[in-house]
Amino acid sequence: MSVVLSSIIFFLSFFLSLKLDDTEKLTAYECGFNPFGDSRIEFDVKFYIVAILFLIFDLEISFLFPFIVYLDYATILGFYCMLFFLFVLTIGFVYEWKKGALDWD
Repeated sequence: MSVVLSSIIFFLSFFLSLKLDDTEKLTAYECGFNPFGDSRIEFDVKFYIVAILFLIFDLEISFLFPFIVYLDYATILGFYCMLFFLFVLTIGFVYEWKKGALDWD
């Protein structure tokens, strides 16, 4: 029943919507500004590296929240597993720091 209803809503909105193109809709989007320069210029990959590192370490830090809530009930094995996890996280952070991935030149 839900597949039929969603299909009906999809096709009705597709056929009944206005399809008027204007110049603003057809322009290239670049943060609300008119495009300037060539979009195929080379740029530093450092921004992507820092973003990926942020995501990796942010996700790993989010694994600490369940452990903190469960800390009163954790066994000694669970505690040492989390210490090992923090050790690996620290080693990765020090490695990235020593490689210079966090330096802004």
